Amino acid sequence: MRQTMRPFAPGAQGASEIPPAPAAEARARRGVRAWLYLLALLVVAMVAVGGATRLTGSGLSITEWRPVTGAMPPLSAADWTAEFEKYRGTPQYRILNEGMGLSDFKTLYWWEWGHRLLGRIVGLVFFLPFFWFLWRRALSGRLLLGLLGLGLLGGLQGAIGWIMVASGLQPGMTAVAPLKLALHLTTASLILAGLVWLAAGLRGQALAPAPARIRVGACALPVLVLVQIFLGGLVAGSKAGLIYNTWPDMDGVFVPAADALFAIKPLIENFVDNVTLVQFNHRLAAYLVVLVALLHALDARLSGQSGAAGRAAGIAALALAQAGLGIATLLLQVPLWAALCHQVFAMAVLVMATVHARLSRGVGPAASTGRAPTGPAEVPFGFEALAGR
Repeated sequence: MRQTMRPFAPGAQGASEIPPAPAAEARARRGVRAWLYLLALLVVAMVAVGGATRLTGSGLSITEWRPVTGAMPPLSAADWTAEFEKYRGTPQYRILNEGMGLSDFKTLYWWEWGHRLLGRIVGLVFFLPFFWFLWRRALSGRLLLGLLGLGLLGGLQGAIGWIMVASGLQPGMTAVAPLKLALHLTTASLILAGLVWLAAGLRGQALAPAPARIRVGACALPVLVLVQIFLGGLVAGSKAGLIYNTWPDMDGVFVPAADALFAIKPLIENFVDNVTLVQFNHRLAAYLVVLVALLHALDARLSGQSGAAGRAAGIAALALAQAGLGIATLLLQVPLWAALCHQVFAMAVLVMATVHARLSRGVGPAASTGRAPTGPAEVPFGFEALAGR
């Protein structure tokens, strides 16, 4: 006897137990994307707290690296006294903070402890959901490899952080080494860019790639922003922002004399330790980022790519605002609030540039066919909404 297949109807037995595969995959993709954006927000928060730790001189208040037991702060008067005695043995205390009381030390300690605790939280928020999504088979292919790479980069970031702190505990040192600080900040920025890149690639609606010229410009922007963040780390580490507090000139000249820019021997050390060259390079890189962002926005506009043009215009506006904030920070001689805003806003520029670069490459089936999607539009998620369509 010949049997005929009955069409599946909603409400039929088993319908609630075995959802359609495309719907399940879409839910898993949205879950992973939300997780990645949450991690990105935590990284931005950690960069902000790290900036406050540096600006308040708190980074050397904890003299040991205890990844597990260090999660507990001092709980008794004896514990606080023991931690304070360790700090009193550091060059920073003997040279800068001689006579500091326990209450002032606690202020320094809480900033650094909060920064390290936030780092531990980021690690937990990364690894626990990672294993959950892995068990649920929501991670595969390039996404899995990318997440593994970010996990390794996060471990490296922790090691760089301790190496940075250890550099400030050496005899005669009162702060961490500028190069190590710049590497620490840049590694955190790389992790942030990686998280946002992976999350933007999980966008539900298919998106055709932009023309090759637009893709090249879009990918150049986050690279330039990362270079600028590294140079900003050198400025912060060497306190170069406390000199030449004029703009657009540098104390009356637009280009300092060669003997001021390259006063240190060997020549290469000027790029890290010469505050005049360090600040000059940071200014030049800022001009370059703004120029490239504006030209790219104009190019995207002329190309007729409405989505790319909107995102590029947003990045250009952010770059201009960040440059203005940097100038204000310099003219005001680096107050805490301005310096923190400048640092966090740099993360915003990086995030938007990364989202734009990823979406310009195309997402979903349209990325391989080159055809625009025909289905209903999806509401942009998180940072993608801020970056525009």
